[in-house]
Amino acid sequence: MDRERHPVGSCAMSARPSVMELTERPMATGVDVTNAFEWYLGIDWGAAEHWWCLLDARGEVVGTRAVRHDVTDVQAALGWVLQTTGAAPAMIAVGIESIRGTLVETIGERGFAVFAINPKQLDRCRDRFTAAGAKDDRRDAHVVADTLRTDQRVFRRIRNDDPITIHLREVCRLVEDLQGDELRLANRLREQLYRVDAAWLAFTPAADEPWLWSVLQETPHPDAWPRLSRRRVATVLHSHRIRRITSDEVMHGLRQPRLTSAAGVSDAVATRIAALVPQLALIRQQRLEAERQIDRLLGQLAQTESANGEPREHRDVEILRSLPGVGRIVAATMLTEAAAAVAARDYVMLRTFGGAAPVTTRSGKCTFVVRMRRACKRRVRQALYHWARTSVQHDPAAKAYYDRLRARGHHHARALRSVADRWLRILVAMLKAGTVYDPSRFAASLGGHLA
Repeated sequence: MDRERHPVGSCAMSARPSVMELTERPMATGVDVTNAFEWYLGIDWGAAEHWWCLLDARGEVVGTRAVRHDVTDVQAALGWVLQTTGAAPAMIAVGIESIRGTLVETIGERGFAVFAINPKQLDRCRDRFTAAGAKDDRRDAHVVADTLRTDQRVFRRIRNDDPITIHLREVCRLVEDLQGDELRLANRLREQLYRVDAAWLAFTPAADEPWLWSVLQETPHPDAWPRLSRRRVATVLHSHRIRRITSDEVMHGLRQPRLTSAAGVSDAVATRIAALVPQLALIRQQRLEAERQIDRLLGQLAQTESANGEPREHRDVEILRSLPGVGRIVAATMLTEAAAAVAARDYVMLRTFGGAAPVTTRSGKCTFVVRMRRACKRRVRQALYHWARTSVQHDPAAKAYYDRLRARGHHHARALRSVADRWLRILVAMLKAGTVYDPSRFAASLGGHLA
């Protein structure tokens, strides 16, 4: 956890808006907050049944009802809301904890204004209705509706994403899941190789390289490894373009004396390897295909922007991918997991989503404590981390800024968060101007100014 102390009235804080002003202002939502709604509907989400509570503009409860999670009951409940209020769907604000799902999408398609609230914020709002902390579904629906009526700024307006964006988001999450599965299976394979003191671990300690899987798929039994032909090993290394080791080195390692395992262990290991390697190969193939699909969807998203958006010289996909350190995964994550913030060109929301905005706590009259923000979108945080890390490796201005932060005493992760924060400033400026990245233009902005 990062902690820094600064004088509240120091010159360093007066030159720009304070960290407090940047991070503790009301959460930006990307849409204008309005009080034009005449009715407020709160929904307490449930797996099989939802509680609905309808309020008028004065906060009086007009009606409550339990709604089963099926099309007949939901449509009947929406008809009840319209009949009771006599208002158009656009004049009815709906509050709910979930940001997506069939219920949210069904209500949005009927023309209602749907708003989402964080469950933790809702828990704090519940204390205004019951000091004892009592909780039930009917009361929660009332809390959602009344909080939406009085504190709409803490809600986020939900709008349906572009179909390509929805597809792209799911493919990105699929890649993430496949990477986790591949890592777990590789760890299991490594464990089996360690059981027999396999020489393979000297060449690929993590057992996560496809060339090793190719060899083990045809020769899973440990007793057969020393008898492998040099030609077979050389063919595998060549097909996988492995140049850091030679077939002679591999054969020399395989034929060296190894520690002895108990009788039956080799047969057991061979059985496990024969089962693990095909799974690894299949998951890797699926991951590579998903990554290629991300490239295709990014291209389609850029074409959709060109066809449906306002005339601009450059599109969001093109602008984002022009930045140093932004590859397919980072670009796709920013465009899907932070779609509302990118579309609104909202710097405050972006840095909050990604955890780049610190959390501040005043202590006394002279100082305040700055801590790392942990309540953020995990995928956006990871994307910003890899973006900043890669940019430091390839962009001289980012490297210079990173070095100066380290010289000031910031540790590696803290310095990368500051680098990511600078990239977000530049990204928002580029999106607003519709320009791609120009290293000569932004070198001074990124490398010559410290937070």
